[in-house]
Amino acid sequence: MAVGLLEVNLVSAKGLGDTDLFTRMDPYVVMQYKGQEKKSSVAREQGSNPEWNEKFTFRAEYPGSGEQYNITLKIMDKDTFTSDDYIGQATIYVKDLLAQGVQNGTAELHPLKYSVVRADNTYRGEIKVGLTFTPRVEQDYGGQTFGGWKHSAAHQ
Repeated sequence: MAVGLLEVNLVSAKGLGDTDLFTRMDPYVVMQYKGQEKKSSVAREQGSNPEWNEKFTFRAEYPGSGEQYNITLKIMDKDTFTSDDYIGQATIYVKDLLAQGVQNGTAELHPLKYSVVRADNTYRGEIKVGLTFTPRVEQDYGGQTFGGWKHSAAHQ
């Protein structure tokens, strides 16, 4: 099993549709991958075409437990006096990227546009995201501990 870093490059979104009546919406993104969650900054007053240009890192294993190799991007509108509005979400399937990264030492998907859908499955614009997976090389020394007390049997 390979363990590595899955980097999400959150670039921008377009055509999200404004949920606020009097001001432009303040969108942010909640990213989830296998129990890990990250939150982007709030794109203040950027309305339906926000830009973030932020990178987030998740721990990834391949092959890992379960079949859920999806990153879920929930787009929310930050509201000051009421609860934040759910705008929509995009799902990115990353199993092929992880497999390619294990095989080649790294794998990258340049920023692509993914459809944002509402709870009723209607289209609500698009989000632009890039992905990189880099496995960490972990050496197996056959159970020996280096730098600890179990270095050799000579000190008994």
